[in-house]
Amino acid sequence: MAVIPVATLEDHGPHLPIDTDLRITQEICRRAAEDAPDETVLLPPIPHGYDPHHMDFPGAISIAWDTFTRYCTDVGLSLARHGFRRMLYLNGHGSNQNLVETAARLVMVEQPNVLSGAAFYLSSPEGAAVIAEVRDSERGGLGHACELETSIYLAIDPDAVDMDKAVDERSYPETEHAWMDWSDGSLKCMPWWSSFSTTGVHGEPTRATAEKGKVLLDAAVAECVQYVREMRSMPLPERREPKEVPG
Repeated sequence: MAVIPVATLEDHGPHLPIDTDLRITQEICRRAAEDAPDETVLLPPIPHGYDPHHMDFPGAISIAWDTFTRYCTDVGLSLARHGFRRMLYLNGHGSNQNLVETAARLVMVEQPNVLSGAAFYLSSPEGAAVIAEVRDSERGGLGHACELETSIYLAIDPDAVDMDKAVDERSYPETEHAWMDWSDGSLKCMPWWSSFSTTGVHGEPTRATAEKGKVLLDAAVAECVQYVREMRSMPLPERREPKEVPG
């Protein structure tokens, strides 16, 4: 089972490095591969993603949506060419998600006997339960450079985080169905990030701790291993000719 970390480089407020999405996702996948060494092949990460709305802040690198989608697809098709029949794209940047899911679908369209899946870390019901257990912020406190991401980075590499510079900002224009948290509202609206954030932060990173980060990181690793094992248990797809309907 091939495991492909996918992320981006972008600003994460004044207290976190620009590699936050990449570092976290890569670490989750690395630890998952260590926990399931006989079931996984860990690929180097895809470091750049779709990020045009962050370009007002320094550090962001954005790849056009179609180029990024095709790139992710080509990685999967290359793996299929070399004999892999199951692969998981694990994503750590929100605006990548629909495109990564599209890439996983395109791999299966172009290689009908391949099972290709995509997931965002800590988005399973089990992941949501762990988040609810450890968070101190209310809805809106987990968005970007937030309590969650800061906590996980503190658990991975505390020397790379400057908590003295951490600031809380929750300026996204919420409505009944549109809000930004780790699980967003049902109405999706993503304007230029600078239209609602002055620091690049959305959430409450001042509530972050390494202890929370360890719990969240362990949950994300267990979730990734579970995805691997579920996909390994699933039958490979088999394309069939449609049956004629008696008429």
